[in-house]
Amino acid sequence: MDTGEPLALYEQMALIRRTEKAAHDLFLQGLVKGTTHLAAGHEAIAVGASAALRDDDYVFATYRGHHHALARGATPEECLAELMSRATGLCGAKGGSMHLTKAATNMLGSYAIVGAHLPMAVGAAWSAKLRGTGQLAVAFFGDGATNIGAFHEALNLAAVWKLPVLFVCENNLYMEYTPIADVTAVPRPAADRAPAYGIPGEVVDGNDVVSVRETVARLARRARAGEGPALLEAETYRHFGHSRTDPATYRPAEEVERWLKHDPLDIARGRLVEAGVPEETVAEADDRARTVVQQAVEAAKNAPPPDPREAFTDVWADGGAAWRT
Repeated sequence: MDTGEPLALYEQMALIRRTEKAAHDLFLQGLVKGTTHLAAGHEAIAVGASAALRDDDYVFATYRGHHHALARGATPEECLAELMSRATGLCGAKGGSMHLTKAATNMLGSYAIVGAHLPMAVGAAWSAKLRGTGQLAVAFFGDGATNIGAFHEALNLAAVWKLPVLFVCENNLYMEYTPIADVTAVPRPAADRAPAYGIPGEVVDGNDVVSVRETVARLARRARAGEGPALLEAETYRHFGHSRTDPATYRPAEEVERWLKHDPLDIARGRLVEAGVPEETVAEADDRARTVVQQAVEAAKNAPPPDPREAFTDVWADGGAAWRT
């Protein structure tokens, strides 16, 4: 890659990081109700993977899915307005933080039930294979989902039918508050399970956007060529607790410090400087991201609340709510 693409990837990660920070601040101001599961620290996985996919590929994420929605075409304004229950929100204020969805770009949802979306990704991949579209389905999930039955069922069926689906585990070491290593029999909760289903299992530095991009691109080519699914374990770390109600005091201080020094934005910035990109150019990308998010915050604050009559729309495929027999 020339420096143009890594710079664009960096700017997109900076945009996501600032959007997440805005969500955090708005929550503390009482403008975001409920809670949020922030993905600060995970940006390289969403951005790197998305850069390796086609626009018509299908993406499924978890309740920690802000980064995936933004990487697949949602704007900061749409996302923040959704978190603030505004009419201009990504889902018209019906989804909130845990359900960001942008069907127009095939970002087919963030799912709060752990592991529930993995069989859905298998179904989308099966559809693509039957229609011969060459599309790929990608399911992103946390390390905790690897001990859920749906994970194993989805991998098995995808392998049996050789479907064009990638399973990407965002392993941040903790399933909510419990270290994944304490409750899993193998060191790599995702990649070490792949041989049981006869599919490739790989591990990648999930904080290196270029490494993620290159690995996903290679596995995507394999899947589109009819060679079936693959399982990728991306090692990463969340900068915040599990949710906004979690101070994350269960994590050792030295562990947190070590991972914060391996920040995906710092790694990408270092790559750019090494490649000869002037630091002023990188700073300009940061400034652009800052401006976009600042404008998004103001626009979301000034957006109107949803019309209560809209609560019953979009229940059925025709956009209405009337039951038909």
